[in-house]
Amino acid sequence: MRDNATKVTIAYIEEPPFGWTEADGAAAGADIELADTILREIGVTTIAHRLTTFSELLPGVRAGRWDMNVPLFVTPHRANTVAFSVPVWGIGDGFPVRPGNPKALKSYSSIAKCPEVRLGIIAGQVQHDSAVASGVTREQIVTFERQADAIAAVLSGAIDAYASTALGNRIVASRIGSSVIEAVAQEPGTSRGRRTPPLGVFSFSPDNRDLLEAMNQRLRSYRGSPDHRARMARFGLTDSEIDPAVSNAS
Repeated sequence: MRDNATKVTIAYIEEPPFGWTEADGAAAGADIELADTILREIGVTTIAHRLTTFSELLPGVRAGRWDMNVPLFVTPHRANTVAFSVPVWGIGDGFPVRPGNPKALKSYSSIAKCPEVRLGIIAGQVQHDSAVASGVTREQIVTFERQADAIAAVLSGAIDAYASTALGNRIVASRIGSSVIEAVAQEPGTSRGRRTPPLGVFSFSPDNRDLLEAMNQRLRSYRGSPDHRARMARFGLTDSEIDPAVSNAS
């Protein structure tokens, strides 16, 4: 690794269970736990965490404002901007809605069939393209910078649903309470013909190959290990989320 690789800064966003900020200011979450574990094992002695917004993750790491990002979904456009690690999880989409799912929103297609429905999406996330590909119109989409704002909009009735990972939505609903908000997983087979869930990867500047290669080498042997599964289970990630990454040949 490069000479100053004994210190690494990883950027994250507020999106439980993947990452969040504790009351004392410390970063926590499944992605933070995994990153910290691997970084320590490859010899990094000082790890710093940088809270940012989703829209700043890729520009920030590419410009060298920090060294790596928490995992996000793989897309061809993103692959032209940053360098990706091997996959670390695979997770499908879902929607927090009001209790009882009064408008029966179970997929992007079902949202597209209801022109009056408003769907919240975090700016720049892949859910936007998935929604549009399924027929959701631009008029139906409301963009947000932070997950907390999108959830607040569902609770207030400003939007009908918020598109994010099914796992993250389950965690949010469990924390807020099912009597207040309900998490609906997208129906199987409705995500543009996918047979496997989208894969999440760490991202790096293309110039930071040494750190990327060191992370990948350790991740390949660590993914799916008993220690990995036990650590992720604390945050709600199960074999269903880990196995798609482990089975990927990358």
